[in-house]
Amino acid sequence: MTTKDGAEEFDPAALPLEELRARRADLQHRDDVVSYVRRLAQVRLDVVRAEISQRTDGNATDISGELPRILGEHLTGGVARPPRPAEDFSSHPLAVELEALCDDACSTDLPSMSHEELANYAGRLHEFEQLRSSERRDLFLRIDALSAELVRRYRDGEANLDGLLVDD
Repeated sequence: MTTKDGAEEFDPAALPLEELRARRADLQHRDDVVSYVRRLAQVRLDVVRAEISQRTDGNATDISGELPRILGEHLTGGVARPPRPAEDFSSHPLAVELEALCDDACSTDLPSMSHEELANYAGRLHEFEQLRSSERRDLFLRIDALSAELVRRYRDGEANLDGLLVDD
């Protein structure tokens, strides 16, 4: 059975241990991808907002002075979940979709964009980022349900603790 968003519904308690662990690992990998692409969208959106802000404030300089702060907030800031080994997700379909959105907006030259073009681009980036945020919330719920079932099985002695040493 599937949910309205196409996600498969299941009862974690009904899954064999190996499938439970495999599904959790798959969802964690999917979260890694969505998180990566979401951070990239947030960075781009903050850069566009900085450009809009500087124009609104009457500042004619470029936004290069804002880049260290923007990049630091999104690319090196704290994470809500424990980090897992990083992979290059730049060719993943979600990353390609973000790049296409940016290419369509001609985002490589923000200073030459009109206020209307910048606002439209910011709106599209915001919508893209919000979709990724929603996906992450759904993934978190599913990962947490699987993790809770794994914890319950280990706690209740239904699963061998030696299984904890197996890499996901």
